[in-house]
Amino acid sequence: MLKPDQTALILLAAGRSRRFNDGDKLAEPFLDKPLAYHVVTALERIPFAARIAVVSGTELDFAALGYDVVENPDPSLGQARSLCFGVERARRLGVEAVLVALADMPRVTAAHIHRMFDAADGPATIVASSDGVSPMPPALFGKDMFDELLRLEGDQGARDLILRGHHVIAPPAELVDVDTQEDLRTLRELYGLRTDGLPERPPALIRDEARRLD
Repeated sequence: MLKPDQTALILLAAGRSRRFNDGDKLAEPFLDKPLAYHVVTALERIPFAARIAVVSGTELDFAALGYDVVENPDPSLGQARSLCFGVERARRLGVEAVLVALADMPRVTAAHIHRMFDAADGPATIVASSDGVSPMPPALFGKDMFDELLRLEGDQGARDLILRGHHVIAPPAELVDVDTQEDLRTLRELYGLRTDGLPERPPALIRDEARRLD
């Protein structure tokens, strides 16, 4: 069985935010902190062997939060390139596995990550999250998968690889991925937060979106 203290957490925080349209998505306020810091806080008590943040053009200081920061100089090459930077750093550290998380998934929980480790079965592990329909990050990979991860290209990341793995289901609300301004607005409205002056939508529509997330 793999354990967190044998594993490097790789936080991917270098996306181009093309669908977000404006600004640094990861630094956008949500509740009491920047959007990207929610997953950082959720996972801070898991005793990972290392924490690696792959970044590009963000104002957020992941190093101050205990992360080994790796700069991706060209995020236009896709998410897979960021993943390669993280895996390369993790391999040099001699870890047995990597846990890949996205900085724009603010509702991931530590309990879900522990369930993923419970499903791990050694160096060939591939364990992904699922909302009951589609596999997605966070995803856990044993060291036998590092070579395959390093061969990935483009924006699909490890999507094809995680299709082969074991899938640990979490409520859809825990696996929300904020890609657009509309995604962030919907999330804020669910918490009764300000929506930065954007037009208000009918309460019935908001309730429908809440039911889809839950």
